[in-house]
Amino acid sequence: MKQILFIIGSLRKQSFNRQVANYINDLLRNKAQVKWLDFDDLPFVNEDIEFPAPAAVARVREQVTKADGLWIFTPEYNYSYPAQVKNLLDWLSRPLKANDPDRHTSIENKAVAITGMGGRNQTKDCREKLTALLDFLRARTLPTQVGLSANPEAWSDNKVILSEEQKLELQRQADDFLKFLV
Repeated sequence: MKQILFIIGSLRKQSFNRQVANYINDLLRNKAQVKWLDFDDLPFVNEDIEFPAPAAVARVREQVTKADGLWIFTPEYNYSYPAQVKNLLDWLSRPLKANDPDRHTSIENKAVAITGMGGRNQTKDCREKLTALLDFLRARTLPTQVGLSANPEAWSDNKVILSEEQKLELQRQADDFLKFLV
């Protein structure tokens, strides 16, 4: 069974994207093993502390390396991805070994799916910028992306209610990602 590592771009406990990830987790039951990446303790990228890597960085890199694919669920902040997502990807882009002429990283050739829930533009700018960054980092980004607008009530009660159309989009993306991992 393939292992997929979920990365939630929002640190909020009741974030819309965490709720969407919970829905996908249910869709993937008995189809893939899902793990959730805890990365809120990562220090800011700093080459002065890169080797040996801080414990949090080593732990995150190990989880990413073991996973067959990453699934990023992220909001859009100011037309881009959140700072904690950028910091995570910066650490994953750094060489695993000092003085490695090939600069092997834990994210190169890693399959990545991107889903985002937000406002009316459905995290479009965030997903575009994130795709460009992942391409630069030599990850393999699933072409099927899903951008969702939160239901109006979610902005006040923090409860995401997915429409049937949104559920179908997410099911399609999950099916595509499972094939992409093979």
